Amino acid sequence: MQLTYVWNITRVRELLPMLKQAHPHIIIVLGGPEVSYNPQEVLFALPAADYLISGEGEEPFALLLQALLHGKSLEGIPGLCYRSGSRIITAAPHTSAAEPPDPYTSAYFSTLKGRIAYLETSRGCPFACAFCLSGRCSGVRFFSPERVEKNLLQLAKSGAQTVKLVDRTFNANRTRAREIFRFILDRYGKDIPDGVRFHFEMAGDLLDAETRDLLATAPRGAFQFEIGLQSFNPKTLAAVSRTTDIALLKENIRKVLALGNIHVHLDLIAGLPYEDLSSFRESFNTAYGLQPHLLQLGFLKILPGTPMRDNPEQFPCRYDKDPPYEVQATPWLSAADLLLLHKVEAALNRLYNSGRFRRTLRYLPQATGKTPFSLLRCFAEDASAGTDRMSLDDYTALVYNYFSACPGVDKTVLRDTMVCDRLATNASGKLPPVLRIQDTALKRAVRKVEKAFSPTPGRRRGYALLYSEPCLVFAEYGRKDRVTGEYPLTRFQV
Repeated sequence: MQLTYVWNITRVRELLPMLKQAHPHIIIVLGGPEVSYNPQEVLFALPAADYLISGEGEEPFALLLQALLHGKSLEGIPGLCYRSGSRIITAAPHTSAAEPPDPYTSAYFSTLKGRIAYLETSRGCPFACAFCLSGRCSGVRFFSPERVEKNLLQLAKSGAQTVKLVDRTFNANRTRAREIFRFILDRYGKDIPDGVRFHFEMAGDLLDAETRDLLATAPRGAFQFEIGLQSFNPKTLAAVSRTTDIALLKENIRKVLALGNIHVHLDLIAGLPYEDLSSFRESFNTAYGLQPHLLQLGFLKILPGTPMRDNPEQFPCRYDKDPPYEVQATPWLSAADLLLLHKVEAALNRLYNSGRFRRTLRYLPQATGKTPFSLLRCFAEDASAGTDRMSLDDYTALVYNYFSACPGVDKTVLRDTMVCDRLATNASGKLPPVLRIQDTALKRAVRKVEKAFSPTPGRRRGYALLYSEPCLVFAEYGRKDRVTGEYPLTRFQV
């Protein structure tokens, strides 16, 4: 059975006719969200597909195989959609009452060296956001603690670098979430190898004090949280049936970030109802102001099966009819507005989410008086076109030359800030030409530093003189910080 999603359905549509032509007797079964909510349309459009399974597929697929193997009737197989003569038989998306079978095999574990392993410990979501499919599964079902603990240990010991839990809202049940956190922490560095990272999708407003107290004991970098904000506009959140205590959400995120031991990733969605450019700018600046380690600016997808797709009168917008069904315009955001936000997204990813200009981006809003959104917007519109494939050195020169010309920016401070960013994130230890200053004092300062702080054998160092606050700064390239991804910097007065 081939599962279909927005990222592969186009390729599946292309391959099916070729596969059927090459192997006419093969039986093709499709499942996944791209065929679950419009099966009749899919079977009309894809004559090479023999069967569709709508909804959860573990149980129906097994029943289908048994029926085909033994020549039994297909009637009554939950979620099964197929042709019967000139008719198309459809079924509602299936939701199983039973816990799905454990999907892991020794062959799977053997492929995980240094990769991401995926783990499902619950299915469904207690919420019903209008843009999302997860809430269609009749609430949330939690897998047994015994199964979850067994799978966690198996995946952690497999050599995977990250174990990503795909539960849509991991802490929907806060007591259960704490039990799993505690299970991991009690075994971390023992049954669970030191260095394995666990990724969770979290509801920020549910991160209560008891949970935060437990998280404070986690080894640095052991946990990574992805928190979906989507918007800070109350009218927008209400329109998409997303219940959020905004003040509590912001407070909890600040407190989790203040722990300093958890990598935090925040998400925003552009294109939601009642979110115009001004409103989105405010949401962006609020999210940016929380200073997450990563801020993702995503764009609304009008997915088949979601309330936003099924109720166009309630949720008016124009969107691409081909996957991934991205919104093109709304009554609140024009096509030009969305194009601008795509440019801001590109600048955000290269400047902020790359982690290579963090100090620079803390300095620039203070120096220019611009908001983060305004700063990125100006850069995106004025300077960043065609930079996708630009080398890091050339991009650094572009950033320096553009922002050094902005009113309020001190060129020396900007240069020194960018030097620190470069040394902390690039293990070559070399500065790009735009940041280099020929100064004979550098060699003398390096000799003093190496006499005071002997280099660790086998480790490279990067050195530079700073001039806004005269000193020498250096990075030693050993292990990166597991939360920030940076190498530590040391300043030395010379």
